[in-house]
Amino acid sequence: MERAIFRRAAVAATALTFSFATATASFAGDCSSSKVKQSAMNKTAVMGSTAHSSATTYNSGTIIDAAVATPDLSTLTAAVTAAGLVDTLNSDGPFTVFAPTNAAFDALPDGTVASLLKPENNAALTNILTSHVVAGNLSAADIVAAVEANGGKLKVQTLSGATLKVMKYGDTLKIKDESGNKSKVAIADIMKSNGTVHVITGVLLPAAAGS
Repeated sequence: MERAIFRRAAVAATALTFSFATATASFAGDCSSSKVKQSAMNKTAVMGSTAHSSATTYNSGTIIDAAVATPDLSTLTAAVTAAGLVDTLNSDGPFTVFAPTNAAFDALPDGTVASLLKPENNAALTNILTSHVVAGNLSAADIVAAVEANGGKLKVQTLSGATLKVMKYGDTLKIKDESGNKSKVAIADIMKSNGTVHVITGVLLPAAAGS
C-alpha cells in the first residue's frame, strides 16, 4: 500500500509541477519589479487576514507531529493511524496536506467516521485521506499565486488520483472536491520539515466516496 502511495506521489508531483509552472509563467516573468513584490506580499496576507486564523509555524518535526500537537486535528490523527499512513506522512515527502478539523469530520453523516475506522474499510479510508494530500511543498503564497495566474481557479491532483479545484473568493481560499463539497482554508502555513499543513473546514471526498 505504501509503495503504491509513493508511486502516486511521484506521478502527482510531475503533473503538479507542470500545472503550476504553466499557471505561474506570467507571474514569474518579472519577479524583480516592485509591483510583483507587492503582489507576493498581498498573497501571503490573504491567508492571514480576517478570513483566516493566523498561520501557525512549527520549526521542527513532521506533518504527523503537527497533527498530534493540534487538538483540533485529533480525529484526523486517529484516521491516519488507522489507515497505516503514519510512516508515509513521516517520510521526506515533501507533501502539502489539507487537514480537516474535528468539526469537519463531525459534520459527516452519523456513523461515517466510526465505519471508516473499521479494518475492513481501510481501503476506503486510505482513499479519502490521500485525497487531502498533494505532492510538493506549497505555501499559501504559492497556491494563491497559481490560482490568480490561472484565472481564479486551479486544478490539482492528490495522491489518491482525485482532482481538487482551488478557488479564491476575496480573502478566502476554497477547495472543491470531486463530490462537489466546498471547504475553506481556516489556518494556513503550518510549516514542517517534510511539507506544509493547511487546516480546512470540511472533509474532501473523492467521487467514489461521495456517490
